[in-house]
Amino acid sequence: MKTILCYGDSNTWGAMPQPRRGEGGRFASDVRWTGVMRAALGGGYTVIEEGLNGRTTCIADPVEGRHKDGAAFLTVALESHQPLDLAIIMLGTNDLKARFAMQPIDIGFGMGQLAEIALKSPFGLDGKAPKVLLVSPAPLAKLSWFEPMFEGGTEKSRHLAAEIEVNAREKGAHFFNAGSVIASSEHDGIHLDADAHAALGKALAERVRAILEIP
Repeated sequence: MKTILCYGDSNTWGAMPQPRRGEGGRFASDVRWTGVMRAALGGGYTVIEEGLNGRTTCIADPVEGRHKDGAAFLTVALESHQPLDLAIIMLGTNDLKARFAMQPIDIGFGMGQLAEIALKSPFGLDGKAPKVLLVSPAPLAKLSWFEPMFEGGTEKSRHLAAEIEVNAREKGAHFFNAGSVIASSEHDGIHLDADAHAALGKALAERVRAILEIP
């Protein structure tokens, strides 16, 4: 049995696009990319969802709470679900909020910090570190009511993949660019439509097989 931790934000939690404030909801487990990936992998895999709305790579949010800091909680998640074969980390979108004033290079460093935490941990098999896959989120699309919150974030989001890939390589983690197979929803510019969840889940299943060297 292979155990995979999926650590992310609202797009791992499965938030539906929100064209207007207060709308939306959560996709069913078999619609979320984590569920699609689980089904595509078939038997022999445990896929653990650790998605939190508003989670950042490494910043305590002064508005939404200190618990949104991805770096602060990652060790808890790793230790809670050990032993892990693989940790998939997909974060960075919330770092684009204007209140953080983060640049793409900063967000890349944040993802690198997360990779380092996991790769230096003893929460894989036999007290070794799990393998790590950093996934850069799809760039932002046309924003709905989120536009003031993410002012300036759309252009920055187009540079995240390159920065995260550099950090993945430097830390010894694997890398996947979600924007190569999906786009953010045109309904709110941030979240994923059901079709995007399906495409991402299938693509990541292939990547997981390659990383874990399973046919």
